[in-house]
Amino acid sequence: MPVSGSTHPAADAPYPEAAGAGSEALWTRALATFPGGVNSPVRAFRGVGGTPRFIAEADGATLVDVDGRRYTDYCMAFGPLIFGHRDPAVRRAVEAAIGRGWSFGTTEPGSLELAELIRAHLPWVGKLRFVTSGTEAVMSALRVARAATGRSRVLKFAGCYHGHLDSLLVQAGSGLAEQTVPDSAGISKAVAAETLVAELDDLAGLDRLLDAHGRELAAIIVEPLPANNGLLIQRTAFLQALAARARDVGALLIFDEVISGFRVAFGGMAEISGVRPDLVTYGKLIGGGFPVGAYGGRPELLDLVAPAGPVYQAGTLSANPVSMAAGLATLKKLLAEPPYAALEARTAKLADGLEGALRDAGFPSALVPRFGSLFWMLLAGNGTVPRRPADCPPENRALYAPLFHGLLARGHYLAPSAFEVGFVSTAHADAALEALVADAGEVAFEIARRRRA
Repeated sequence: MPVSGSTHPAADAPYPEAAGAGSEALWTRALATFPGGVNSPVRAFRGVGGTPRFIAEADGATLVDVDGRRYTDYCMAFGPLIFGHRDPAVRRAVEAAIGRGWSFGTTEPGSLELAELIRAHLPWVGKLRFVTSGTEAVMSALRVARAATGRSRVLKFAGCYHGHLDSLLVQAGSGLAEQTVPDSAGISKAVAAETLVAELDDLAGLDRLLDAHGRELAAIIVEPLPANNGLLIQRTAFLQALAARARDVGALLIFDEVISGFRVAFGGMAEISGVRPDLVTYGKLIGGGFPVGAYGGRPELLDLVAPAGPVYQAGTLSANPVSMAAGLATLKKLLAEPPYAALEARTAKLADGLEGALRDAGFPSALVPRFGSLFWMLLAGNGTVPRRPADCPPENRALYAPLFHGLLARGHYLAPSAFEVGFVSTAHADAALEALVADAGEVAFEIARRRRA
């Protein structure tokens, strides 16, 4: 249950301008200041309704909002906090880095040490470059692919999100896959036409598309564990077939592991699947929760990047020393204290408990897909784990909103969208996971009761 009371004396309030203001008052101010009140769309609660919670602080698996309410956090900054908020080892590294200076605009040893650690453990990363976001990493990887192949078109998959760059914010139209239209205003049809869209887990459809357009493709890009449109777990055989088909048509295979990299295994889905991508993009964990992204791959491909080659890419805050220190501390801890087996077991237990509770409450087809330390709740399932967006019943979106708010009222913070996944960290106590299962059952029972009334 939420606990009232501030954890800070007034003199120590972290945001003096917000002192005495609750989430409702701050939201009114935010709506007048930011587009839609937020700096990233999902934070606006548009998918679930209601007023977003303004978070004042966090520690371990707990968030505290400006009204003093406490929540167990299953959003975990959308993935990077595998050891929870304010992990002591990461905090020490960050504080030490800030003590040395927080932006140099020069070469510095922290990024080199982090890059060498990654290269030492991921044989498919011969060279890499740090940027400041996953979007920037994908944008740069596609530029490299186009330069390396001399081709311009890219193939992506419906249900995979690769950031907000123009060429990948497209959706498949009716009819042929190449009839793509922008998924956002402000994107030209000419840019959208450079991107083809295929269905996940559909090799027959992929082959038809490649027969028609394979030799035009610079790259095939995929989230090997799609986790931005629900958790769409892909078969290893599909990923392996995808790699073979990319080679056959001379396109580069790009794994977008911004979420899965270092989260489901140290080597992410490339390690688990055994597929070696030509290029790979990372983010989230490699910055320990600080702004970061990276793209890497075969050395000859990365040597196309300036100043070594003709592909220009630069960034004032690339390889920021504070982000590098946080990422290095996180990855070193992952190697010294591998959490993967324990997190997978605890997440499986949580998912099984949630699925049973939801079904017992009156949703007999409920599903809770899980992979590693990721999970996703569907009150309306079709009996099989979804592998593509079309497998997800449309009514799940409407059912998720009351589930979200019911759990929020009981002190559980999940992502405010039916299409975002949940994350378990090493900071989550067993008692908190058990409370989520129990409360999910109670909330789902009330939702089912109201639907029957």
